[in-house]
Amino acid sequence: MYRLGIDVGGTNTDCAILDESLNCIGKIKSPTMEDVSQGINVAIRKILKETNIPTEKISVVMLGTTHCTNAIVQRKELSKIGIIRLAKPATTAVAPMVGWPEDLASQMSAQSFIAAGGYEYNGDQIAEVDENEIREICQQMKGKVEAVAVIGVFSPVSNAQENQVAAIVQEEIGVPVTLSSEIGSVGLLERENASILNAALTETIAQMISGLKEALKNNDLEAAVYICQNDGTLMDLEKALNYPVLTIGCGPTNSIRGAAHLSSLTDALVVDVGGTTTDIGVLKNNFPRESSLATTIGGIRTNFRMPDVLSIGLGGGTLIHQEEPFRVGPDSLGYRILEESLSFGGKVLCTTDIAIANKADHPVDGAISQKLDEALVFQAKEKIKELIEDAIDQMKTDSQEIPAILVGGGSIILPETMAGVSEVIIPDNYDAANAIGAALGEVAGEVNSVYSLEHHTQEEVVAIAIEAARQAAVTSGASQDTLKTVFVEVIPLAYLPKQAVNIKVKVAGKLSFSKATAMEKVSS
Repeated sequence: MYRLGIDVGGTNTDCAILDESLNCIGKIKSPTMEDVSQGINVAIRKILKETNIPTEKISVVMLGTTHCTNAIVQRKELSKIGIIRLAKPATTAVAPMVGWPEDLASQMSAQSFIAAGGYEYNGDQIAEVDENEIREICQQMKGKVEAVAVIGVFSPVSNAQENQVAAIVQEEIGVPVTLSSEIGSVGLLERENASILNAALTETIAQMISGLKEALKNNDLEAAVYICQNDGTLMDLEKALNYPVLTIGCGPTNSIRGAAHLSSLTDALVVDVGGTTTDIGVLKNNFPRESSLATTIGGIRTNFRMPDVLSIGLGGGTLIHQEEPFRVGPDSLGYRILEESLSFGGKVLCTTDIAIANKADHPVDGAISQKLDEALVFQAKEKIKELIEDAIDQMKTDSQEIPAILVGGGSIILPETMAGVSEVIIPDNYDAANAIGAALGEVAGEVNSVYSLEHHTQEEVVAIAIEAARQAAVTSGASQDTLKTVFVEVIPLAYLPKQAVNIKVKVAGKLSFSKATAMEKVSS
């Protein structure tokens, strides 16, 4: 049986088919269309024709998409939302969505309320939930909202109140509910922001999944379907509908996972070069390193997990500015490279022209190598090297040299040696690393909660967290006997009056195909 990986980027939709041994047996690139589902439909048709594999032989489809990211950035297809913060009487001074960009906030037409509730860090209640108050709030929101976000003070310690309120919202309004305890970590406003974004993306992800199902049906593909998360693992369609915000940033993550698989390395830098930007991530224990900082999405500060990726304005279509001062980028031809660059018959000098200049043989299909002044080529390559070495230096945590894996179609513009890098590796199928990463199919379970040490030792609460993460992984579709602990992080919370720790745990395992084949098929 085979698995199909699809990665929808801003310029191209990439597809790759892997066999049971996870070998890539076919790959294609197809332009991403304004109607994403139509673009996926065309890409699937191409890969099936390219490989000539019967559709009944494809058992699982994995999709990575920028759809939710684009919805936030472009301020479109966002749901109207209700916000219930469980905080009175402890924290009422700062209202939800303070500081949000006005154009983004207006798209959501938010109905915002602060109600009684919340917890102290050790699980003691600030106040009990007033069910009558919640029902009254629901009546005020009824007919005006399409999704609701419920946020409780210190809900990562205990989610009981959020669950209680969610049940009332479902009973009174019957719309999707996002619980902040399942989205972000400690830090009320950032967790609240992430939860609001998740609720706002409810309709966006529903439309995308509907389009994906239609594309698969059009190509006679009856397979279990999974969506890629931004930690390098998968979630089924039900989870994706509940947690669309977790798809944000999955593109660079797929490339990092694909690079790890293609190179057989577990720890390295991954440099993914596209047409407009270069994304640099860190591969740690076979998974992308997560950012330890709050992340800004569409101008909103959030604290849900995101890959630690640095993006710079350097890609295959980046412009070379020859006037003084000489510079490379950050502007780019993007998809116009096929019409406007020198190598494709245009008049604009870009990095791809520099990379293949004065060469009788090169890897760029359809491009014609140009005769360029050697001094100009040298100067441009030195500037490119300076840009990439500076970016690599920012991503390293120490001075030790580590391998760098180059992937992406634009990686030919980079030098073969770089400062701070022990070796540069360009693996086979480097240009399809994103789709291959999408198809790899590991499933994870995570815990990110605060634990009190008043009645337990640190070792005991770590063991509790690991077991919770293992159960979450199995529930999400991981095979029990393949589970491994990816990382355990214990952060003492010194600002609290009594001993407490924030524990982050990730456990991952291979996709259980017995569960996948038992899942509801797309055709149903």
